[in-house]
Amino acid sequence: MKVLLLKDAKEDDCGQDPYIRLSHPEDYGGLIFTSPRAVEAAELCLEQNNKTEVWERSLKEKWNAKSVYVVGNATASLVSKIGLDTEGETCGNAEKLAEYICSRESSALPLLFPCGNLKREILPKALKDKGIAMESITVYQTVAHPGIQGNLNSYYSQQGVPASITFFSPSGLTYSLKHIQELSG
Repeated sequence: MKVLLLKDAKEDDCGQDPYIRLSHPEDYGGLIFTSPRAVEAAELCLEQNNKTEVWERSLKEKWNAKSVYVVGNATASLVSKIGLDTEGETCGNAEKLAEYICSRESSALPLLFPCGNLKREILPKALKDKGIAMESITVYQTVAHPGIQGNLNSYYSQQGVPASITFFSPSGLTYSLKHIQELSG
C-alpha cells in the first residue's frame, strides 16, 4: 500500500521585528505561543540576530518573570527548551486558552503573541472582548511549496495513485488538493 505524506520543511526566514519585540519584555505582560512553528520562528530570530547569548544572559529571566501561555504539549515542550516556564498547555485549544488567560491576567501591559499569517481570530477576539490587550506579530508565513505541482507529478508518474494521502494541516490540503484531483482523474 502506498501512502503519500504532504508536509513541508520549516521556513527559515525571519524579519528583525520579532527579535526587537522579544528583546523588550518590559513592554509586555507575558507571551502567548499557540503553535510549535511560532516557537521555532521566535528561536530562529534570536539565532539569526546573534542574540542567543543576550537571551541566555538576561532576556530569558525577564520573560520568565511573566506568564508564558501555550496551547498543547508540543508547544510547551519547545518553549521549555528555550528556557521558559509555561502555563495553559492542557487547555487544548485557543478558545479554552483564552478563558484560562482571562481568569488569570491582570496586567495593564499587552501580551505578545508571535504567530503565523494564517492564525485564527478566536484568541485575539476573546481577549479583546475581555479587555486584555494583546499584540500579534507574524513570525512565520504559511505558503504553498513552490515545487508542489512538480513533486506531485513526479510521485504520481513514478508510484501511481496512492492508496491514501495524509495531510498535516488545513493549508497543506488547500495548497495541494487541486493538483491531486487533476492527477487522480
